[in-house]
Parts: sequence; C-alpha cells; structure tokens
Amino acid sequence: MGLYKNRIVVKVGTSSLTNEIGENNLRSFDRLACVLSDIQNLGYEIILVSSGAIAVGANKLRMKTRPSSLRLKQAAAAVGQCSIMYLYDKFFSDYDKTIAQILLNAEDMEVEEKKENLINTFDALLEMGIIPIVNENDSVSYTEIQSADRLFGDNDMLSAIVAVLCRAQKLIILSDIDGFYDRDPRLYANAELIQQVTTIDENLQSLAGGAGSRRGTGGMKTKLDAAKLATAQGIDTIVTNGKNPSALYDIVKGEQIGTLFVGKA
Repeated sequence: MGLYKNRIVVKVGTSSLTNEIGENNLRSFDRLACVLSDIQNLGYEIILVSSGAIAVGANKLRMKTRPSSLRLKQAAAAVGQCSIMYLYDKFFSDYDKTIAQILLNAEDMEVEEKKENLINTFDALLEMGIIPIVNENDSVSYTEIQSADRLFGDNDMLSAIVAVLCRAQKLIILSDIDGFYDRDPRLYANAELIQQVTTIDENLQSLAGGAGSRRGTGGMKTKLDAAKLATAQGIDTIVTNGKNPSALYDIVKGEQIGTLFVGKA
C-alpha cells in the first residue's frame, strides 16, 4: 500500500517546549499549534509526536533537577501528561482544532491485533479532522525510560514508527539545531549543514555523536536512526530547528529547509 500524500508526522522535542531555565515555553506551544492548525487548513492531515512529559511534570512539581529514579520519572510523567495535554488543548482550541491523546509503548507495535487497532484509531481521528498527539507512555513503560538503548529514543524513533504505521508522506523532526551537520555546530564554528542525504551509511552515522541538549534525552544519533527507518519505507524525513515552526510552511511546499533525508522509492 502506498503513502498518504497529504499525511505528515511532526515530532517536537523537549528542548522546543521548554526554555533555558526549564520552564514551559508558552510561545512555542502557541506557535506550533498555530502553524499546524493552519497547515491542516491547507488540506493536510497532521499527527504530532510530542516529547516533554517528564520535563513539564518536573516543572509542575517544582523539582529542581530532572528526576533520576524510575519512580520519580514515572510520577513526573503522569503529572506532565496532564499538563502538556492541557496546554495543547488550550492553544489548539484557539485555532478551532480538536486534539486527541494517544499513549504508546513497544507492545502496541509488536502485537499484530493491537497494531491493527491502532492504525484504525489513527485513521478514524484523521478522517474526522482531529489532530492526534502521540507520546510514549512513560508513566507505565519502565523499560523505555530506564533503558540505556531506548527503543523510542526521546520519541525520535517513535515518530518514525508512527510515520511508517500511518503511511505518512513526510516525517518532520523539530530539533534544537538547524539540521544534520558534518560536526557538532555547538563545538565547531566551521561546522557545515548537510542539506540532503540519500544514503545513511557508517560514515554518516559516525558524525551523529551522542546525547542532545540537557533538557532532552535525544541527540542526532536517535534522529539518524529514525530517518533510516522512515526513509527505508519511502518517507521523506526532515530535521530542522523547532524554534521556527513557520518553516513548516516552506517544507510542505517542498522548499529546502534543514536536512532532508530522501525516502527510498
């Protein structure tokens, strides 16, 4: 079965939803809701994969640092899910949009019956013009938030899995830098943005480095892994800066923004 040409999965990370002191970035929530709502008005189906539950929950609970123990991470995630969905509901409602929450764990993808029901749920929501907001179920999925080699990797891999599951045409990963560079631009002033990638090989993977920002848990490695999975199914994957959601307008028009990983035909 082919891809839905008007279906787009957008992934937003913790660093795009919180500010430098760890508080909720309300302007980012608002801008993202505005742009996604407007793009839906252009005839596109939108699925948003959102990180941030643990960080937002820790903020709500007035924790001074990101929790390190499993029990506190799960408590923060449980509180954070309520807060983050409240904020999304508030801002998307301003643009006359209805949202829905879908929480996933690895088993949902591995059991065929659950997987089929999940696809039907996504399709039904999108047919009704609803924007599904997806997150990993951190409050119960202990293997995911404890594992050193997380399956979903700060939801980068989750967004790719959702894009494949829903047969989206594009996966757009909003990062805290402008795209994929030949070296870390935060350390090297002469780092150059790689605008287009047709093959993800060992050389490219060696450039990915390790963890990302201090507020999130994902880095370029997880984004590269996500792009590899999505492009193998023909899905164009774009990594770009989440501080400028308006760039999504140019992306849907086919303009060169950030780094494009070309889906294999």
